[in-house]
Amino acid sequence: MSTSTGARPSVAARIGIGGPVGSGKTALIEALIPVLQRRGVDFAVVTNDLVTKEDAERLRRSGLIDPARVSAVEAGACPHTVIREDPTLNIAAGDALEAKFPGLELVLFESGGDNLASTFSLDLVDWWIFVIDVAGGDDIPRKRGPGVIKCDLLVVNKVDLAPHVGVVLDAMLAEAERVRGGRPVIATNARSGVGIEAVADAITSAVLFHA
Repeated sequence: MSTSTGARPSVAARIGIGGPVGSGKTALIEALIPVLQRRGVDFAVVTNDLVTKEDAERLRRSGLIDPARVSAVEAGACPHTVIREDPTLNIAAGDALEAKFPGLELVLFESGGDNLASTFSLDLVDWWIFVIDVAGGDDIPRKRGPGVIKCDLLVVNKVDLAPHVGVVLDAMLAEAERVRGGRPVIATNARSGVGIEAVADAITSAVLFHA
Protein backbone atom coordinates (compact mmCIF):
# COMPACT_ATOMS: atom_id res chain seq x y z
CA MET A 1 0.00 0.00 0.00
CA SER A 2 1.16 3.53 -0.70
CA THR A 3 2.96 5.28 2.15
CA SER A 4 2.66 8.79 0.74
CA THR A 5 1.16 11.54 2.85
CA GLY A 6 -0.14 13.31 -0.25
CA ALA A 7 -3.81 13.78 -1.03
CA ARG A 8 -4.02 11.37 -3.94
CA PRO A 9 -6.37 8.41 -3.23
CA SER A 10 -4.07 5.73 -4.62
CA VAL A 11 -3.75 2.20 -3.33
CA ALA A 12 -0.77 1.10 -5.40
CA ALA A 13 2.69 2.21 -4.35
CA ARG A 14 4.31 4.60 -6.81
CA ILE A 15 8.00 4.61 -7.70
CA GLY A 16 9.88 7.12 -9.84
CA ILE A 17 12.79 6.17 -12.09
CA GLY A 18 14.78 9.19 -13.26
CA GLY A 19 18.18 10.02 -14.65
CA PRO A 20 20.02 11.59 -17.58
CA VAL A 21 19.32 10.74 -21.21
CA GLY A 22 20.92 7.43 -22.16
CA SER A 23 21.62 6.26 -18.62
CA GLY A 24 19.43 3.18 -19.11
CA LYS A 25 16.12 3.96 -17.42
CA THR A 26 14.00 2.08 -19.95
CA ALA A 27 16.47 -0.80 -20.06
CA LEU A 28 16.28 -1.01 -16.26
CA ILE A 29 12.49 -1.27 -16.44
CA GLU A 30 12.74 -3.94 -19.15
CA ALA A 31 15.07 -5.93 -16.92
CA LEU A 32 12.86 -5.48 -13.85
CA ILE A 33 9.63 -6.55 -15.56
CA PRO A 34 10.28 -10.34 -15.60
CA VAL A 35 11.84 -10.23 -12.13
CA LEU A 36 8.81 -8.49 -10.61
CA GLN A 37 6.48 -10.81 -12.51
CA ARG A 38 8.24 -13.88 -11.07
CA ARG A 39 7.80 -12.39 -7.62
CA GLY A 40 4.06 -12.04 -8.18
CA VAL A 41 4.00 -8.24 -8.12
CA ASP A 42 0.98 -6.71 -9.89
CA PHE A 43 2.35 -3.58 -11.56
CA ALA A 44 2.08 -1.11 -14.44
CA VAL A 45 4.31 1.53 -16.02
CA VAL A 46 3.94 5.20 -16.93
CA THR A 47 6.60 6.63 -19.25
CA ASN A 48 7.43 10.29 -19.79
CA ASP A 49 8.85 11.70 -23.01
CA LEU A 50 9.18 15.27 -24.22
CA VAL A 51 6.96 15.18 -27.31
CA THR A 52 6.69 11.50 -28.24
CA LYS A 53 5.54 8.18 -26.77
CA GLU A 54 8.68 6.35 -27.86
CA ASP A 55 9.57 4.74 -24.52
CA ALA A 56 6.00 3.55 -23.99
CA GLU A 57 5.88 2.05 -27.48
CA ARG A 58 9.21 0.32 -26.88
CA LEU A 59 7.82 -1.36 -23.75
CA ARG A 60 4.54 -2.23 -25.46
CA ARG A 61 6.38 -3.92 -28.34
CA SER A 62 8.79 -5.74 -26.04
CA GLY A 63 6.45 -8.67 -25.35
CA LEU A 64 7.45 -8.42 -21.70
CA ILE A 65 4.28 -6.80 -20.39
CA ASP A 66 0.62 -6.44 -21.36
CA PRO A 67 0.61 -3.28 -23.54
CA ALA A 68 -2.50 -2.06 -21.71
CA ARG A 69 -0.37 -1.80 -18.57
CA VAL A 70 1.86 0.86 -20.15
CA SER A 71 0.70 4.47 -20.26
CA ALA A 72 2.50 7.47 -21.79
CA VAL A 73 2.76 11.09 -20.72
CA GLU A 74 4.09 13.73 -23.12
CA ALA A 75 5.71 16.47 -21.05
CA GLY A 76 5.71 19.00 -23.88
CA ALA A 77 8.30 21.06 -22.00
CA CYS A 78 11.03 20.62 -19.40
CA PRO A 79 10.76 17.04 -18.09
CA HIS A 80 11.09 18.35 -14.53
CA THR A 81 7.69 19.98 -14.79
CA VAL A 82 5.49 16.87 -14.94
CA ILE A 83 7.33 14.92 -12.25
CA ARG A 84 8.09 17.75 -9.84
CA GLU A 85 6.51 21.18 -10.31
CA ASP A 86 3.12 20.01 -11.60
CA PRO A 87 2.80 16.19 -11.67
CA THR A 88 -0.94 16.32 -12.45
CA LEU A 89 -0.63 14.47 -15.77
CA ASN A 90 1.35 11.66 -14.17
CA ILE A 91 -0.97 11.40 -11.18
CA ALA A 92 -3.92 11.12 -13.58
CA ALA A 93 -2.13 8.44 -15.61
CA GLY A 94 -1.44 6.43 -12.46
CA ASP A 95 -5.04 6.82 -11.29
CA ALA A 96 -6.31 5.60 -14.67
CA LEU A 97 -4.14 2.48 -14.50
CA GLU A 98 -5.36 1.75 -10.98
CA ALA A 99 -8.95 2.08 -12.14
CA LYS A 100 -8.28 -0.29 -15.06
CA PHE A 101 -6.43 -2.87 -12.94
CA PRO A 102 -8.02 -2.92 -9.47
CA GLY A 103 -5.43 -5.28 -7.96
CA LEU A 104 -2.48 -3.08 -8.89
CA GLU A 105 0.25 -2.99 -6.22
CA LEU A 106 2.84 -0.83 -7.93
CA VAL A 107 3.15 1.84 -10.63
CA LEU A 108 6.58 2.68 -12.06
CA PHE A 109 6.97 6.22 -13.40
CA GLU A 110 9.86 6.61 -15.81
CA SER A 111 10.93 10.22 -16.11
CA GLY A 112 11.80 11.87 -19.38
CA GLY A 113 15.59 12.03 -19.70
CA ASP A 114 17.14 15.03 -18.03
CA ASN A 115 20.20 16.17 -16.12
CA LEU A 116 21.44 15.56 -12.59
CA ALA A 117 18.96 18.09 -11.16
CA SER A 118 15.91 15.94 -11.84
CA THR A 119 13.88 15.00 -8.76
CA PHE A 120 10.36 13.66 -8.12
CA SER A 121 7.54 15.30 -6.19
CA LEU A 122 6.40 13.23 -3.23
CA ASP A 123 2.85 14.10 -4.29
CA LEU A 124 3.54 11.75 -7.22
CA VAL A 125 5.78 9.00 -5.84
CA ASP A 126 6.46 7.29 -2.55
CA TRP A 127 10.06 6.36 -3.35
CA TRP A 128 12.37 6.99 -6.27
CA ILE A 129 15.40 5.67 -8.10
CA PHE A 130 17.98 7.74 -9.95
CA VAL A 131 19.99 6.07 -12.72
CA ILE A 132 23.44 7.18 -13.84
CA ASP A 133 25.92 5.25 -15.97
CA VAL A 134 29.67 4.84 -15.96
CA ALA A 135 29.96 6.10 -19.55
CA GLY A 136 28.80 9.49 -18.29
CA GLY A 137 32.03 9.79 -16.29
CA ASP A 138 33.25 8.85 -12.84
CA ASP A 139 32.89 12.47 -11.73
CA ILE A 140 29.08 12.28 -11.69
CA PRO A 141 28.85 11.45 -7.96
CA ARG A 142 31.31 14.25 -7.09
CA LYS A 143 29.04 16.77 -8.84
CA ARG A 144 26.48 16.05 -6.12
CA GLY A 145 23.44 16.71 -8.29
CA PRO A 146 20.09 16.67 -6.48
CA GLY A 147 19.08 13.47 -8.30
CA VAL A 148 22.18 11.65 -7.04
CA ILE A 149 21.94 12.98 -3.50
CA LYS A 150 18.20 12.96 -2.82
CA CYS A 151 17.00 9.71 -4.42
CA ASP A 152 16.09 6.73 -2.26
CA LEU A 153 18.22 4.41 -4.42
CA LEU A 154 21.06 5.33 -6.75
CA VAL A 155 21.67 2.89 -9.61
CA VAL A 156 25.04 3.01 -11.37
CA ASN A 157 24.36 1.32 -14.70
CA LYS A 158 26.46 -0.02 -17.60
CA VAL A 159 29.20 -1.24 -15.26
CA ASP A 160 30.53 -3.47 -18.04
CA LEU A 161 31.72 -0.34 -19.87
CA ALA A 162 33.97 0.85 -17.03
CA PRO A 163 37.26 -0.53 -18.40
CA HIS A 164 36.45 0.83 -21.86
CA VAL A 165 35.85 4.41 -20.72
CA GLY A 166 38.68 4.73 -18.21
CA VAL A 167 36.51 4.44 -15.10
CA VAL A 168 37.69 2.68 -11.94
CA LEU A 169 34.36 1.24 -10.93
CA ASP A 170 35.14 0.55 -7.26
CA ALA A 171 36.31 4.14 -6.81
CA MET A 172 33.19 5.52 -8.50
CA LEU A 173 30.90 3.41 -6.31
CA ALA A 174 32.81 4.37 -3.17
CA GLU A 175 32.48 8.06 -4.07
CA ALA A 176 28.75 7.59 -4.70
CA GLU A 177 28.30 5.99 -1.29
CA ARG A 178 30.33 8.77 0.33
CA VAL A 179 28.33 11.67 -1.13
CA ARG A 180 25.09 9.84 -0.28
CA GLY A 181 26.14 9.27 3.32
CA GLY A 182 25.98 5.50 2.95
CA ARG A 183 22.45 5.45 1.49
CA PRO A 184 21.84 2.63 -1.02
CA VAL A 185 23.86 2.41 -4.22
CA ILE A 186 23.52 -0.56 -6.58
CA ALA A 187 25.76 -1.31 -9.56
CA THR A 188 23.96 -2.78 -12.57
CA ASN A 189 24.24 -3.89 -16.15
CA ALA A 190 20.62 -3.79 -17.23
CA ARG A 191 21.41 -5.57 -20.50
CA SER A 192 22.95 -8.65 -18.87
CA GLY A 193 20.92 -8.60 -15.66
CA VAL A 194 23.76 -7.81 -13.25
CA GLY A 195 22.35 -6.17 -10.13
CA ILE A 196 18.70 -6.35 -11.22
CA GLU A 197 17.67 -8.79 -8.50
CA ALA A 198 19.19 -6.40 -5.94
CA VAL A 199 17.14 -3.51 -7.33
CA ALA A 200 14.00 -5.67 -7.16
CA ASP A 201 14.91 -6.60 -3.57
CA ALA A 202 15.13 -2.91 -2.68
CA ILE A 203 11.75 -2.21 -4.25
CA THR A 204 9.95 -5.13 -2.64
CA SER A 205 11.40 -4.57 0.82
CA ALA A 206 11.39 -0.75 1.03
CA VAL A 207 8.19 -0.03 -0.88
CA LEU A 208 6.01 -3.13 -0.97
CA PHE A 209 7.20 -4.41 2.42
CA HIS A 210 7.51 -7.96 1.13
CA ALA A 211 9.83 -10.20 3.10
